[in-house]
Amino acid sequence: MAVQTDDPADRWKKTLVPANSTIVEVIRNLEQSGLQIALVVAEDGSLIGTMTDGDIRRGLLRNLDMNSSIEPLIYRSPLVAPPDLVRETVLQIMQANKKNQMPIVDENRRVVGLHVWGELMAPVRRPNLMIIMAGGRGERLKELTKDCPKPLLPVRGKAILEHIIERAKAEGFGRFILAVHYLGHMIEEHFGDGSRFDVQIDYLREESPLGTAGAISLFEARPDAAFVVSNGDVLTDIRYGELLDFHFRHAAAATMAVQRYEWQHPFGVVQTEGVEIVGFEEKPTVRTYVNAGVYVLDPGAFDVLVPGEHCDMPTLFSRMRARGQRTIVYPMHEPWLDVGRVEDLERARNPAQQR
Repeated sequence: MAVQTDDPADRWKKTLVPANSTIVEVIRNLEQSGLQIALVVAEDGSLIGTMTDGDIRRGLLRNLDMNSSIEPLIYRSPLVAPPDLVRETVLQIMQANKKNQMPIVDENRRVVGLHVWGELMAPVRRPNLMIIMAGGRGERLKELTKDCPKPLLPVRGKAILEHIIERAKAEGFGRFILAVHYLGHMIEEHFGDGSRFDVQIDYLREESPLGTAGAISLFEARPDAAFVVSNGDVLTDIRYGELLDFHFRHAAAATMAVQRYEWQHPFGVVQTEGVEIVGFEEKPTVRTYVNAGVYVLDPGAFDVLVPGEHCDMPTLFSRMRARGQRTIVYPMHEPWLDVGRVEDLERARNPAQQR
């Protein structure tokens, strides 16, 4: 019989049926779950196979009756996914194989979830807070930020900050905190309480610049769940929801999105041991990861922040790591641009120039 649960996140559990079920029991299961698939499991929860309405109809055409065992009807080679497969990849696999459902199984083939096409296509509502650091002066942009805060500079018809909020909203985020300082009143006038954008927006007001992490210390009451933090000048196609899920899957206290950066040395490199030459490398390419300016933090981050004290994110991560808390990276492959210089802004305004 189906497992009883009222939690929408556990809806997949209603699809579980034991291998000794009858056809009528599976029909009842399909009706109750509404997910159009039954997952046939062994006593230890491992996946034996799947059943759909089509399998049942084929059985009835073979003159099986409603009380017949489902054993000969089980599809025993279903497409499955590991728990850490990201949403984008799952959708690609399901689309390529024309699947509307795909069981999620662990290394022991125990069922731990179910991907459903319709649910994957709809944004998951995220109760988690998103904080955007929008207080910087943008001095490298010179005259462009003399009378306009950098997050309000227009890019393809919208302020930079609007692009960030709208992308996060499409990912299911609805609560935002904007940390403002330089010309902050202009940002507040533009976004207000967020109702114009169908989100909720509140503000942290810095009396002096507190760095990329320090403004978080101004919270009167810390969030009760992990929250996303983004610099207010980062344009990216990152999926904020997947970043948050990655943070949870790895049981991290702090997660930093990183972007791969390649730099080619302009000279041939001589490899030495003491005074001995041991090799040569002609203009090698150096590959590193750079901080992408997007993070996930657990509420425990507040324990290493001093209210009103300047603190940058690398310092915050170092403090948390020193306390034995897990700090990890989230490697990005999505387009990303830090709009810090005039040439970066021009690239943002002209997508053809972006890497």
